[in-house]
Amino acid sequence: MKTEIKNNLVALITAAFGLVAALAWNGAIQSIFKQVFGAADNITAMLTYAILVTIIAVFVTIGASRISNK
Repeated sequence: MKTEIKNNLVALITAAFGLVAALAWNGAIQSIFKQVFGAADNITAMLTYAILVTIIAVFVTIGASRISNK
């Protein structure tokens, strides 16, 4: 039981740091996006940003999956 608790605690801490990193990257990407495309206050800019982030997330997920399978 102690091992299970430790494993779950490590998983939760890892997930928390992952969330913090994701939020940091989100802010950085939004800043870059605003510099390149101007203010992101219209729906087209917001959708473009969402699509771009989704594409990046898919490639990162695929890459991480390939690394973990090796």
